[in-house]
Amino acid sequence: MSGPHVTSATIGLALAGGGPEGSIYEIGAVRALDEALEGVDFNRLPTYVGVSAGAFIAACLANGLTTDQMCRAIIKQEPGEHPFVPETFLTPAISEIVGRSLSVPRLLLEGIRDYLSHPVDLSPFEPVTRLARALPVGIFKSDPIRQYLEKIFSKPGRTDDFRRLGSRLILVATDLDSGRAVRFGEPGYDHVPISRAVQASTALPGLYPPVEIDGRHYVDGVLLKTVHASVALDNGADLVFCINPIVPVDTVRSVELGLMRRGHLADRGLVTVMSQTFRTIIHSRMGVGLAAYENRYSDKDVLVFEPRRDDYSMFFSNVFSFAKRKAVCEHAYRSTRHKLWHNRNRLTPLLERHGIRLRLDVLEDADRDLWQHVTLPTRRRIADVTMRLDSALRMVEEMVAGG
Repeated sequence: MSGPHVTSATIGLALAGGGPEGSIYEIGAVRALDEALEGVDFNRLPTYVGVSAGAFIAACLANGLTTDQMCRAIIKQEPGEHPFVPETFLTPAISEIVGRSLSVPRLLLEGIRDYLSHPVDLSPFEPVTRLARALPVGIFKSDPIRQYLEKIFSKPGRTDDFRRLGSRLILVATDLDSGRAVRFGEPGYDHVPISRAVQASTALPGLYPPVEIDGRHYVDGVLLKTVHASVALDNGADLVFCINPIVPVDTVRSVELGLMRRGHLADRGLVTVMSQTFRTIIHSRMGVGLAAYENRYSDKDVLVFEPRRDDYSMFFSNVFSFAKRKAVCEHAYRSTRHKLWHNRNRLTPLLERHGIRLRLDVLEDADRDLWQHVTLPTRRRIADVTMRLDSALRMVEEMVAGG
């Protein structure tokens, strides 16, 4: 993997978070860009920036996993590869939950003792509030994410070492004890295995426990910024493609479409309310950041691809089933193609400035099927292997006959 192999010195890719669903959305979106843009090799870009789930996808692209390989991994296991399943992200942290629960009696006794010692200064609820320390810092394990990537990156031609990549890969996490962003892959942090850096960048507080690296604890990098496109721009990119799956939903048409009875997210409980709140905060912050880019990077271009606010396919999807995973990937693929086609008059000259041609012949095919085109390479590889085997057998036959 060592040595330069980039196709352009000006293009970067920045991928935001979004959990398993966001990862699948990003795969479909990048696949659409891969097909529609001539002059861009998404496995040979100079700079990749990933945060949270985007760190997962960016690390795979920088390591040579093609967009069609990742699409196939969503719906089936490709020989020699590992299937992409949401369960990798959502393995219950049983030991963490049990360990914390065992501390309940001790914490309760300590709280009662402190209250009895200082009844005037402390509230009678002090013993109860102390029990908050027994809550697990994460309900899911992040080790399966690291282990999954370790297996993938151990294959020939791939690496788990930032320093051996031919491209610059930067994965952003947050130092929990300082509240500052850390860019794994940059000098001083490039000794950390890529798989471990992805584990840290995806450690969203409440869902995953902090990840300890060199005595420091790290959590999800999305706490500070959404896509960190400025990292790619500061590293010399003149054009950055950004993919952000985190968009708040607008339920104005949800009743009409039969998805909700009243159109009130509060009816769906705490998790939905928290999801909408988180999405709103993150998306608002991204808008502020992109607005600042117009002045700070006035000579550069940033293209953002994300779902619409009435994109109910994203907000209400359950990606635990193969059918839903396939549907989310298809949806991202179609919506990205639609955005490219709808904005073709504006995008064509912009992309041409960077040596990229928008393939209108691909985009105008409204019936283009994602899965048909991502399965063709596998068939071709089988055909190539068969041809090489036939050729080898003929050579053996000729040698035997000649002998």
